[in-house]
Amino acid sequence: MRNRIFHRAFLFGARRVAPLFVLAASFSVSQFSPVAFGSDGKETVALPAENPGEPGSQHTSAVRNGVLETKDGLTLRLTTDLGPVKITQLDAGVAPVVRYTVHIETDARGPAAQQLLENYSLKAKSTYAGVEIVGMLPPQAARSADAQFWVQFEVAVPRGYSVEVNTGAGDITTGDIGGTAGLHTQGGNIKTGRIGSSGLRDASRGRSVARLDTQGGHIQVLDVAGDLTAFTAGGHVNVGNIAGDASLRTGGGHIRAGQIGGRAELETVGGNITVAHAENFVNVHTGGGQIDFGEVRGSVRAQTGGGGIRVMYVSGPMEVESSGGSICLTRVAGALQAATSGGTITAWINPDPPSGGGTVRLGGASQLASGNGDIVVFLPRNLAATIDATVTTGGLRHIEADPALHLTVQSSNAGTGPVHAIAVLNGGGALLKLHTGAGKIRLQFLDSETALRESLMREQKERINQRLQEHQIERVKIDRGPVAAPEPGPKTDWLESWLANLEVAFTGGLHEDPGDFQKRLTYFPKPSYPALAQRAGIQGIVKVQVRVTKDGRVEVQKILEGEPALADAAIAAMKRWQAKPAWINGKKVEIISTVKFDFQLH
Repeated sequence: MRNRIFHRAFLFGARRVAPLFVLAASFSVSQFSPVAFGSDGKETVALPAENPGEPGSQHTSAVRNGVLETKDGLTLRLTTDLGPVKITQLDAGVAPVVRYTVHIETDARGPAAQQLLENYSLKAKSTYAGVEIVGMLPPQAARSADAQFWVQFEVAVPRGYSVEVNTGAGDITTGDIGGTAGLHTQGGNIKTGRIGSSGLRDASRGRSVARLDTQGGHIQVLDVAGDLTAFTAGGHVNVGNIAGDASLRTGGGHIRAGQIGGRAELETVGGNITVAHAENFVNVHTGGGQIDFGEVRGSVRAQTGGGGIRVMYVSGPMEVESSGGSICLTRVAGALQAATSGGTITAWINPDPPSGGGTVRLGGASQLASGNGDIVVFLPRNLAATIDATVTTGGLRHIEADPALHLTVQSSNAGTGPVHAIAVLNGGGALLKLHTGAGKIRLQFLDSETALRESLMREQKERINQRLQEHQIERVKIDRGPVAAPEPGPKTDWLESWLANLEVAFTGGLHEDPGDFQKRLTYFPKPSYPALAQRAGIQGIVKVQVRVTKDGRVEVQKILEGEPALADAAIAAMKRWQAKPAWINGKKVEIISTVKFDFQLH
């Protein structure tokens, strides 16, 4: 009865993996060789035949297991011609041994099934380097049976052990691996926990901690304490926190990475690439997918054959290219080269300020080019640069700029031909070249679209973390990068500064015109019209006095005008508002202003 229960339980697990090996030919017991099994004298082995020849039984199974003494910090080398492999760690404090269990099953019948199971070769031994386990079905058995065969390995190793697995077919699943990992399968998935978790190996020693490859399955890795090399011929690659360098490649799936501490080389033939945080140089290429970056502290080279590119923040030089998608860069601190054949390019260029303040400068000559799309660039008011903008077809109306940029524009007499504009900002500096064939070029200052930028950054963070969480990768904190010093506003004389300070001292804040206050807002969702007020026909103006705190919160001080039901809706929305505080003599001060809402029934 006990054997029958085990058989059913194992059969359920075995059927979850497809038959991994099909043996085709005539069945002849005389051609089987004796069982091959190597021992170093330290293991215990059991070879029970489960349900051999039991009437009505569809499959026949056997279990082989053993225990090998070893030392922590060594390596398990497991080689098998077929079968999924599962690696776990021993409990903390347990004597260092390697425990293995091998489940074997066939759909052959009667004595032929038992003979086939006995001819499966399993060798396990301890060595000076660790433990070696080799399992295979002898070639002559494969040629002389007309049956299907399943093998499944379960191995427990010491917590500081390294693991090397080679299987001809089947998934490889591991928990945490204390040392290094080399996992290779010809056709299954690879899923691991933390690799290098014992601290015995790390990237600072220049050693590759993990090497994973499969010819068709997916790869999922929780964390790696050093370098990671992963390849799949067609599946997805999902990784969490990689402390060292990362080389991730797939023949067609997506690549998603949480954090990469070293250099990153990511390539897919046609999938999407998502990276939340990278500390170093990142080079990515996809044949046609979307590229999404959160925060990159180094430089970036990104290319896609047709998708879009969205980058939240990059501190170093950046080269991005798309064959047809749009490019959106919400903060660029270094030199920029961006090109797309037909999409729109939107870039907020904001170099890090010098320690002593003053003007900011591009890290080098930069160029943005689109075949037919628009180019929209936001610049800091204190940027020292030379702008050269060209639209091949479109005329004067295809270049728009803030009047304070003082563009010098030249165009053909026809009005629809090429148009060329030049501007020298704050004495000039590195060249910023903009070119589009038939789109528009628009130049504005950073503070003109702060709400749009904040919204795009929030969306990017949520988009990236949602993709990571879909594959059990923890959310990654994505910063906005180093905060630039506040941009200098219009210069004021000493009297204006003294009066402003006096007003702050007596009222607790600096009063600001409602129109100027609106420009200060970075996030301002509109209030919802209360359903009860609509049914009652209540409409009209709500006017409130607000204060912007030094940390950017918007507080409602008092209601100046409006029906209570409508005022409550306005206050509820404003509790979520955010704004930029004001600066006087290098110090943040609070702002006091008024906001008006107009609730009208239509």
